[in-house]
Amino acid sequence: MSAHLKGLRTLIYPTSDLVAAKAWWSTFLGFGPYFDEPYYVGFNVGGYELGLLPSEVDGGATTYWGVDDVASALSEAQTAGGTVEVGPEDVGDGIVTATFVNPLGQLVGLICNPHFSAIH
Repeated sequence: MSAHLKGLRTLIYPTSDLVAAKAWWSTFLGFGPYFDEPYYVGFNVGGYELGLLPSEVDGGATTYWGVDDVASALSEAQTAGGTVEVGPEDVGDGIVTATFVNPLGQLVGLICNPHFSAIH
């Protein structure tokens, strides 16, 4: 069994104030988002995704690991004792994500993003 993680791809920060979070990150990074909608704001940081997701509570980030097949990797996580938090879903533009909680209680994200290209 091996989920064949391809490396880190995306970090999502939940935020109760999307406008303020977008302004802060834009100032801190020195550039604005490439994707800016009321349901999600995305920044391209060195080829990786820094996302802001509206939420009723501010809190910890979710890290998404790149995989070729989200459903298959999620199945392997379950076989290894993980519990599905959010099953595979197409979040737009062919990008598929899912999350699970491992036996240690840690939230783990999986993503298949056909548009991802790391900058070297």
